Amino acid sequence: MAFEITKELIEDIALHIQNGNDKAIIELFEEIHHADIAEILEDVSFEESVYIIKLLDSETTSEILIELDEDIREKILEQFTAKEIAEEVEELDSDDAADIIGELSEERQEAVMSEIEDEEHVKEIEELLSYDENSAGGLMAKELVSVNENWNVLKCVKEMRIQAEEVTRVHSIYVVNDAGQLKGRLSLKDLLVASTRTHISEIYIPKVDAVHVGDPAEDVANIMRKYDLEAIPVVDDNEVLLGRITIDDIVDVIKEEADKDYQMAAGLTQDVDSDDSIFHLTKARIPWLFLGLIGGIGAFLIMEGFQDLFSEDAILFFFTPLIAAMAGNVGVQSSAIIVQGLANDDVKGSINSRLIKEMLLASLNGLILAIFLFLFIWLYSGELQKGFAISVSLIVVIIVAGLIGTFIPLFLNKRGIDPAIATGPFITTSNDIFGILIYFWIAKLIIGI
Repeated sequence: MAFEITKELIEDIALHIQNGNDKAIIELFEEIHHADIAEILEDVSFEESVYIIKLLDSETTSEILIELDEDIREKILEQFTAKEIAEEVEELDSDDAADIIGELSEERQEAVMSEIEDEEHVKEIEELLSYDENSAGGLMAKELVSVNENWNVLKCVKEMRIQAEEVTRVHSIYVVNDAGQLKGRLSLKDLLVASTRTHISEIYIPKVDAVHVGDPAEDVANIMRKYDLEAIPVVDDNEVLLGRITIDDIVDVIKEEADKDYQMAAGLTQDVDSDDSIFHLTKARIPWLFLGLIGGIGAFLIMEGFQDLFSEDAILFFFTPLIAAMAGNVGVQSSAIIVQGLANDDVKGSINSRLIKEMLLASLNGLILAIFLFLFIWLYSGELQKGFAISVSLIVVIIVAGLIGTFIPLFLNKRGIDPAIATGPFITTSNDIFGILIYFWIAKLIIGI
């Protein structure tokens, strides 16, 4: 059953803090998962959250800090001394420790690192901080279980027991050579049934999926999703095993990318939250709103150029919003499918083949909608010629909008630009303008004014 944060729970916590009943607070949180505690800390006041964090033991609070929103975690850590932060970091795996320290200023980073007693842990954190945070190196943890191909089973088991003490969860057993190069993985079943004198080189599985330390985080996510991996090893240019990436880190990458794409599709140029300042939110929204304004001015200028057509056939004016809306909707539909396919690495083949397929699809959809629209105009006004002109315009507009919606994200992706930008106001505005221009041009051509 999912944990629920109630008003009564928040009030009880506040009352315990007010009365200084630390024992009751500790007992209360002993039964609650650290991820749920993090949610509670985001609901209580800042002073109360700091009080609770400092009250609980480092083994618990270190996990809580990882689950907290970055902005809240940053504010809480500002209340901690370098030694207190070091105590939290020492309880964490290297990747989580690097994430927390990486958010600190350079001065604070040095102070915290100097307080960490485990020198090996410090080296691992420093190594991870040297990688781009959006790369495999920035995601990986140094904790893993690896065995040498030249060991026998008996020595292998002994070494695994030692290494496993430092690993929260053992997903895979990796096999390396004397140079530390990744050679394969070891099946637990094969290890159990083999003789204690058998060498690992005789039983390990040479086939193992791995990623390069410089690979983008999105590529790593696609590989792990495609092959249903819980963890994947990370190697350098010489195939030396450096660390591993686990599924929990990839889920965070997928969520962050989804949030980013959603905001871009909504016309936000920066990563923002509802709690951000009005100035910051304005900076994120105004660029695409300004583009929409320019698009509206462009549509006005186009319509002004066809004002003679309006004066003779006012019915064309009343169908302008429908044409613009259909162009925008079709463009967004087409671009959304392509962007989704690119994100999942499902888009195969050439751009031309995609454009041809989209043209045929748009033609069919346009024909169905145009027939319905023609019948409506004919029954409503009896204007066959104008109904035909508007319906033909609708077909052409839908085809063009579909082609634009398909081509733009593919083009942006080829140029190394996030194609998610093509699902937002950019595609809608461009299709509105093209749609209106095509609509009036075809209508004038058919009606002959």
